[in-house]
Amino acid sequence: MTDWPILSAVTFLPLVGVVLLLFMQGDTAHGRRNVLNISLGVTVATFILSLFIWIGFDKANPGFQMVEKHNWLNTGISYHLGVDGISMLFVILTTFLMPFCVLASWEAVEKRIKEYMIAFLLLEVVMVGVFVSLDVVLFYVFFEATLIPMFVIIGVWGGKDRVYASYKFFLYTLLGSVLMMLAIMAMYWQAGTTDITELLKFGFPAGMQTWLWLACFAAFAVKMPMWPVHTWLPDAHVQAPTAGSVILAGVMLKLGGYGFIRFSLSMFPLASEHFAPFVFTLSVLAIIYTSLVAMMQEDIKKLIAYSSVAHMGYVTMGIFAANAQGLQGAIFQMLSHGIVSGALFLCVGVVYDRLHTREIAAYGGLVNNMPKYAVAFMIFTMANVGLPGTSGFIGEFLTIVGIFRVNTWVALFAATGVILSASYALWLYRRVIFGALEKDSLKGLLDLSSREKLILYPLVALTIFFGVYPAPVFDVTTASVDLLINNYSAALQAAQKLALAVH
Repeated sequence: MTDWPILSAVTFLPLVGVVLLLFMQGDTAHGRRNVLNISLGVTVATFILSLFIWIGFDKANPGFQMVEKHNWLNTGISYHLGVDGISMLFVILTTFLMPFCVLASWEAVEKRIKEYMIAFLLLEVVMVGVFVSLDVVLFYVFFEATLIPMFVIIGVWGGKDRVYASYKFFLYTLLGSVLMMLAIMAMYWQAGTTDITELLKFGFPAGMQTWLWLACFAAFAVKMPMWPVHTWLPDAHVQAPTAGSVILAGVMLKLGGYGFIRFSLSMFPLASEHFAPFVFTLSVLAIIYTSLVAMMQEDIKKLIAYSSVAHMGYVTMGIFAANAQGLQGAIFQMLSHGIVSGALFLCVGVVYDRLHTREIAAYGGLVNNMPKYAVAFMIFTMANVGLPGTSGFIGEFLTIVGIFRVNTWVALFAATGVILSASYALWLYRRVIFGALEKDSLKGLLDLSSREKLILYPLVALTIFFGVYPAPVFDVTTASVDLLINNYSAALQAAQKLALAVH
C-alpha cells in the first residue's frame, strides 16, 4: 500500500470545502450557486478519493489496513486510523451518499444555504471518522460529534416541530453515550490502552464484560435505534429536511450497528452470548411492533422511518446470531438499507418539493403524470420489502438464515416481518401512485427533472445490481467476518473449559 495517508485525506477533505464556504456570500443568487457548486465538487472529490481505499484494499487480509498512527495527547491515546473488511464499505457508503444530499438540497433549501452546506460537510468528516478510528477515545470523539451537525440541521432547517425533534434526538443519544464513556474509562483502566487493535486481543473478565456490554449497548441501541428507545427517530425524520433524512437513515443509524460489531461482539464475546436472547427479543418486537405502527401512519416520511426501525431489527438479530450468515447478512442489510431508505426519502423529497405536504391522503394517481417517478419509487419500495432481485432481499434472507441456525422460533417470528413490510409498503405505494388522478393540485405536477433523474437513477441501478450480484460486498467482508467469528467461538470455548476446570 502507498505511503500517503489516504484515510486522513478522505476523512478531512470536506474541511477544505468548509474553509472555502466560509469566505462565500450565500445570500445572492450567484453566491448561492457558488456555494452549491463548491459543496458538490468537494463531496464528489471525496467520494472519488474514497474509491482508492477500495482499489488498494487487500481482500484476503482480515486485519486492519492503510493504518496511520500518531501520538496524540501524550497519554497513550493516539490518532490511529485503519480499515478492515467490516468498516471499509461504510466509508464508501458515507462518501457516496453525500453528493446526493447536496443535489437534493439544490432547490429545497432556501435560507442560509452556506451554513447548511457547512453543517453537512462537517457531518461527513465525523461520520467517516467513526468508521476509520482505531482508538476508542478517537472513536468516541467522532461518534459524539455526529450529534452536533445533525442537531443543527434538524433544529434550523426542519419542519414546524423541529426544535422539539432536535432536542429529543440530542438528549436520547447523549444519554446512551455518557454510559459508553464510563465503559471506555473502565476498559482503559483494565487493559491499560485505548488502542482498538490491542483491546480486541485483550480478554476482559467475564463479570466486567457484562457491565461493559450493557454500557455500550445503551449507546448503540439508541443510535440504531432499537425498540423501545426508537421514538426519537420518527420525529427526527419527519422534521428533518430531505437531505437530513437521507443521511440519518443512510449512515447515522449504521453507527449503532457498526458499534455492536466492533465493540460488543468482538470485545465482550461472553456477555454477547449471555445477552443474545435479550437482543433477539427486542429485535423481534421491533420488527413486528414497528411494522404494525407503520401501517397506521398518515405521513409518508413517518411510515418510512418506522420501516427503518423494523429493518434495523434484522440487523441486530443477525449480529448477535454470531455466525457467518447472520453477520454477513447484517452488514449487507446495513449497506443496502443505506442505499434503499436514502432513496425512499429522496423520492418523498421529490413530491414534497412540488406540493409541500407529506400526507399520504394528499396524493393519488401520480402514475398518470409522473410515470418515471412511479417506476423509480416502485423499485425502491420492492427493495424495502425485500423482493428477490433487489439488494433488500439478500441482507434479510441471510440474517433469517443465520438466526434460524441459532433459534428457529426467533427466525419464524422475524419472517412475519417480511409479510408485514410488504403490506405497509404496498399500501403506501398504491395510495400515492395508483388510482385516478382526481385532485386538482396533482394535475399540474411534472415528472422527474434532469437533476432528480441524476439523483435517483444511479440508486436504482445499484439497488438492482447488488440484488443480482452481491459478490463485491461479500468479497471484501468475508475475511474479517470469519476472523471475528473464529475469535468469538474461541473465547466461548476457552470460557467453557475454564468453567469445567473450576467445577
